[in-house]
Amino acid sequence: MLQTYENLDNRQINDCVYPVIYKKLLFAFSFFHAIIQDRRKFGPIGWNIRYEFTNEDLVVCQRQLKIFLDEAASEEAVPYKVLQFLGAEINYGGRVTDDKDVRLIINIIKRYVNADVAQDGYKFSDSGKYVSIVAGSHEDYVQYISKFDLNPHPEAFGLHENAEITTNQNETRIILENVLSIQPRQSSAGGKTREDVIGEISKSIEEKTPAPFDVEEVASRYPTDYNESMNTVLT
Repeated sequence: MLQTYENLDNRQINDCVYPVIYKKLLFAFSFFHAIIQDRRKFGPIGWNIRYEFTNEDLVVCQRQLKIFLDEAASEEAVPYKVLQFLGAEINYGGRVTDDKDVRLIINIIKRYVNADVAQDGYKFSDSGKYVSIVAGSHEDYVQYISKFDLNPHPEAFGLHENAEITTNQNETRIILENVLSIQPRQSSAGGKTREDVIGEISKSIEEKTPAPFDVEEVASRYPTDYNESMNTVLT
């Protein structure tokens, strides 16, 4: 989001016959752009196929938005369905090939590009952390975006919190694979061997890892019981 707005200025976000609704929808499209890109980090949970969405897709949406608003009879006559279709099925959807992903992106854009976005405080996620703010200056938007979490909660993407577990596991695996892939396969004179380096990494990870749970103690304190099904889940 910050990268998107760093490429804009006050002149650009006011360059429309109806600047208020233009700012609202431009922010909505930018948020949509960020969401569909960041969903890729969740792997198959986010998209069945990892699509390479580009900033040019957003630029085209921005230009089309300005054209339609400039030609609209009033601020209330915004063709939201047309904007949704162009964004989800033409500009971005042109590279979406999986039929389930096609249905997904069509539904995602409806959350951000709709008539309710014109209302101040419209929620882009259930938590209410991301909203449609009062149409202001370029600095107002940058200041608001700067308050976003560096690592957003899965709810921002419309996903269950368990999606983050899978993501963290995948990232951990990738980090370890990359570390091992750059290690020398043989030692030079006076250097550490590959086994020494791996041993040091393993020891470092072990020192930072919490002690394992005493499963036997947990099972004795919370035995399997017909009236307490959560005991089984806990164990």
